[in-house]
Amino acid sequence: MNEEDFASLKRGLAQVEEFKAGARKGFGVHQPVDVKAIRSKTKLSQAVFAKTLHISKATVQDWEQGRRSPDGPARTLLGMVDADPEAAMTLLAKV
Repeated sequence: MNEEDFASLKRGLAQVEEFKAGARKGFGVHQPVDVKAIRSKTKLSQAVFAKTLHISKATVQDWEQGRRSPDGPARTLLGMVDADPEAAMTLLAKV
């Protein structure tokens, strides 16, 4: 490890301590997404849910089993499905 890497790790640890101490400005915190609960609102199987969202069934399985987490665009899409499953499914069917 070079000195630049070490300095970066030290800065990161200092930021963790700042966050734990209550500093929230400048920090992004992502809440976990309960994909299974969102999918259950649609009453769709994993396969049909995946096809409707234009993603693979394996991706849905990975999300639901905690092996992977949805990234930005997927989080947004899942948030829309969570907020209004019927409207989201109607719009996705047109894509």
